[in-house]
Amino acid sequence: MDKWAFGITMMVVGIGGTFLTLAILIWSIQLLKKLFPLSAEDGDKSKQS
Repeated sequence: MDKWAFGITMMVVGIGGTFLTLAILIWSIQLLKKLFPLSAEDGDKSKQS
């Protein structure tokens, strides 16, 4: 494998790993939001201040 092929391969794997990590973070945050929803009382307090 020449230098260009190795560089392109590393770039694609790096970008893919980054997007996969971001997707896992998004899914886990959405799951936590469903498990622990923000109550309406907490939301009203933050709007008043």
